[in-house]
Formats: sequence, C-alpha cells, structure tokens
Amino acid sequence: MANFFLNIAVAVATFLLAFLAYYLVILPKYNPLQRLAGPPTQGWFKNHLQVILDPSISPQVNEFYTQKYGRSIRIQGVGPWDVRLLTLDPVSVAHVLKNSSIYEKPWQSRRLITSLIGCGMLAAECLVHKRQRRVATPAFSIQNLRGLVPLVFKKGNELKDKWIQMANEHPEPVRIDVCHWISRATFDVIGLAGFDYNFNAIENESNELFSAYKEMFEVAISQSRPIRTIFRIYAPFLSSLFPDKTLQTVKRCQGVIHRVAGHLVQEKKAKIAQGLEAGVPYAGRDLLSLLLKSNVATDLPMDQRISDADILHNINTFMFAGSDTSSLSLTWTLLLLAQNPAIQDRLRDEIHSLYNAVSNLPYLHNVIRESMRLIPPVHSSIRVATQDDEVPVSLPVHYRDGAIMNQRSTVTVPKGSFVHVAVEGFNLDKSFWGADAWEFHPDRWDNLPETASELPGLFSNTLTFSAGPRSCIGLRFSMIEIKTFLYLLLTNFTFQPTEDKILKAYVVLTRPYISGKYKEGSQCPLIVLPYNR
Repeated sequence: MANFFLNIAVAVATFLLAFLAYYLVILPKYNPLQRLAGPPTQGWFKNHLQVILDPSISPQVNEFYTQKYGRSIRIQGVGPWDVRLLTLDPVSVAHVLKNSSIYEKPWQSRRLITSLIGCGMLAAECLVHKRQRRVATPAFSIQNLRGLVPLVFKKGNELKDKWIQMANEHPEPVRIDVCHWISRATFDVIGLAGFDYNFNAIENESNELFSAYKEMFEVAISQSRPIRTIFRIYAPFLSSLFPDKTLQTVKRCQGVIHRVAGHLVQEKKAKIAQGLEAGVPYAGRDLLSLLLKSNVATDLPMDQRISDADILHNINTFMFAGSDTSSLSLTWTLLLLAQNPAIQDRLRDEIHSLYNAVSNLPYLHNVIRESMRLIPPVHSSIRVATQDDEVPVSLPVHYRDGAIMNQRSTVTVPKGSFVHVAVEGFNLDKSFWGADAWEFHPDRWDNLPETASELPGLFSNTLTFSAGPRSCIGLRFSMIEIKTFLYLLLTNFTFQPTEDKILKAYVVLTRPYISGKYKEGSQCPLIVLPYNR
C-alpha cells in the first residue's frame, strides 16, 4: 500500500514538472511575439521592465528601441514565459485602447487596486465598468462641472492666502514644497466637489477622513517590499493571515472611510428620497449627489443600477485619481514655469489681460497641454489580451531574423499576453512631435506637426488622459481645477527653482523627488515670491 501511494505521488510530481516545463520553457518558444525584434534578454529572471518604466531614462530607451527594432517591440517581463508587446505604433495603440473588451487591465493590477480603494471604475471591467461609467457620466457634464468653479476658486484663494502668510512670516524668500501644499488643496477641492465634505486640509491636516485617505494613499505609493506585494497579489489569504504593518494601516484607514464616507452616502440617499417624496428635487451638486440621482433616474433600468458599495468604491476612486493626478500636473507645471521664467512672465501677462474667461485663455491652455504632454502623471499603462488577436500596424514590423515587413500587416498577440501602452513614449516621440519633443515649448500647439495631430488620445492628441472607452472621465474637472489654480497662483506669486535637483520617478504616478533624498518621499521645493504688479 505504501508503494502504491509513493507511486501516485511520483506520478503526480512528474506530471506537475512536465506541465511546468511545457508552460515555462516549451510554450514560450512558440509564442508568435517571439518572432518580433527586441532587446536581448540576459537570463531567465532578467527583464526589460525597469528601463522602460523609469521616466529618467525611458525617453532615450524608447528612442533607441524604435530606431533599432521598429515600433512593434518584443520585451521580456518577469520570466522567460512572460513575452510582451511594447508598441509605439499609433494604429496599434488606438486598436488596443478602443477594444477594451479584448484588452483589459491585468487581474494582478485590478487586485491591488481593489484591495485599496475597491472595485470602482479604475478596477472594474466589462459590464461592471460600463454600468458604473453610465451612472457616473451625467455627474461630469459641462453644466454640472461649471457649478463647481466657485468652490475651486474658493480653495485656490485659501491656498494663495496661506502662501502669502508664509511669505510674510519669513524675511528671506520663502521655500515652499509646492507638491505637498497643492496636494492638500486638491484634496480639499475633491472633498467638496466629490461629496460636499470639507477636509479643511489647507488649514490643517487633522481631519479624521482626510488622514485616513492620505495615510492609505501614502501606503500605496510607498516603496513596498516586493515579496509582500507578490503574496498580496497571488496569495491574499496568506497576507490576511499574517498581516504586515502596511496591511494593518490599510485596514484601519478603510474602516474610517467606510464609517464616515458610508454615513455620507446614506445621508445623501435620504435627502434625495425626501426630495422625491416632497416633489422638490434635492439640490446637491456634488459628484456623490449627482451620481446617486443618476442611479435612481426613472430612465435607468433596475438591472443597470449600481450598489451602495459601488458608489463608495467610486468615491474612493475619485479621491485617489482626482486629487493626485491634478496636484502632480500642477506641481510639474509650476516647476517647468520656474525653470522657464520667460514663459512664466508671458503667461502671467496673458492672465492679467483677462479679456476672456480663464477657460478661454489660449496661452494658458497651451502651457497646460505642453506640461501634461511632457510629464504625464500616468507614465505608461498595461493591458492583457483576453483572446488571440491580430493587432493592426501602420509602420514596418521588424522581425528577430532581420526581416522587415513593409506592407500594412498585423502583429499576432496570443491570449494572456501583456501589451505595454507607452503614454510618455508617445507624448515624447520625436518622429511625431519634432526634434524638440523633449523640450518645454508651449508655442508648438499653434503649429502642430501633421504627424502629431493624427495621434490617438482623448486630450490634444496625447495619451495623458488615455483614449477609448476607459479614457479619463474627469478630464474637464481636471482642466477647471488646474487652470483656476494657475490663474490664482501666477497673479499673486513668481516661482523660481531652488538649488535642489528634482528627479522624476514612477511610483504609481510620475512624482518629483529631490536627488539623494528619495526616502524622504515626494517633494518639489520652489522659491515662492509675492508678485506685485
């Protein structure tokens, strides 16, 4: 009997080893992506991810790759079985982003997002995502967003007053970490705009809900231990059994958010129900109120409505995506203006003229477009093929054996393969934008190259806000916020760079760090001087 069980164990082990050998060694050799030209691999567990995801060198890497291997490039992920497509062909990228049912976010990414902020629009896929987006879309209409302009001005003025106070308290030119302070201001804006809740973060950082969100998001962008992250993705039950400090922090913060924000959701629902009963619709214009109203609209079928949990998940999503992306875009714009004083002066002159509304100032729009082209908050994105697919190309495909396919063709992407969408790569591609593509040149938008004007993208032919069905729903809100803050800050301050060298690092989003002080967290100090016209 013992021999029988031993033989069974040996047979099972042999089968598993044979399966692993087939899956890890043999099958990858027949992956059609292996035919593509690409950088050489240095070993089983060497990969190309670090160089293509590092914004300090990725422009040079993308340029070198496209010159040597074409625009449909084979790269290696976390092992020899993980063969990926890095595409810098605009037709290919448009196909991938348009066909969101074929190219989804990888489940690994979705699990990490969901463990933090729930299954909102950042993590949801297919019908769930469509349902959530349909309910949320009315809240982001132009009419509704215009109603939020006064509160953005209110918070922008609070930030301005705070900086004037800081400047008056110091006889020397004041040095301000604009990244830190603008983050506090955008949290205030999204709190009021999102669910009519005042964090009062510009004044102080003591609010319970603000602290919970801030602490949880800081955990998300901290330099986590890779082994723990792997367990969190592939064996979440083990992470739950043996929680580390990071997981304990997230759980504690989520408890506060569910309690306080969940109470806000129920309060809003009650007010909306009372308004329907009384025949006087509830007048709340924050995103939560508009989302809840949309969810009970009579023309929305019951099976298309979303749950209270989904409502809360999307509020968390708006908090995470809405505050961080806008604050980083503003931070990078102020740094670029500090480094280019002539552009800063010209923009300030236009703002002072104010013949038009803030939304219609052409040079302000050009400056923002150029800043967000040059340093997009989302450096790159990744998709996974849910089925075998033929990806169209518009440019020659280079093969591993040296052959080049010049006529219009396709690239075969097998099911389960990752496709890298190089957001920054497209935004900085000299073939499309010209030889000065890596420079801050707002005037380029008055005479855009034809090659750039044909690129896919929701925002000004860039991929900064992505494209297709999963493009950023908050584009208009972000533009209102960024333009308003720049108007208020540039009419009251001038900005100069400090002696610090500011570097870019991709940590969830592209963040500024002081050279040699990476462990101190994201920082962008500038000299901020009161401006007297």
